[in-house]
Amino acid sequence: MKAYLSGGMENAPELGRAWREDLTDWLSVELGHSVFNPVEVQYKVLSEDELENFREWRFDERDRFKTTVRKFIEGDLNAIETEIDYIICLWDKSVLKGGGTHGEVTTAYRLGIPVYLVIDIPFEDVSSWILGCSSREFDSFDNLKSFLLETYGG
Repeated sequence: MKAYLSGGMENAPELGRAWREDLTDWLSVELGHSVFNPVEVQYKVLSEDELENFREWRFDERDRFKTTVRKFIEGDLNAIETEIDYIICLWDKSVLKGGGTHGEVTTAYRLGIPVYLVIDIPFEDVSSWILGCSSREFDSFDNLKSFLLETYGG
């Protein structure tokens, strides 16, 4: 099985790398599942020039910026459509200014892919839309892990 690790990147500390790496290790060891980690995939999708400069292009080379960002969008959504069995989404303050996580969760819902939402902001601050797209909500990664062991464990 393969999980997609959705959550803030653009506005998250270190692109949200830490929680994704921890969960990748846990999923592999405890369940034998693989992951799609968009933090790591960006290094395979973009050229060195794009990685270093695309955020600056947002202001002075808008077409170039959009072309680069669309590589993320297409790669991430294609993976959800063709490779993913479930999504684990960290819903924290870093997603509120972004859009990718919203789109990933909505796409998964539309395709019937389970979305497991770990909520790390006040519950009342989570949009109704996102809650509607979620299959299950958790208040911690520990509670999510218990559920995943029960659901997917041997």
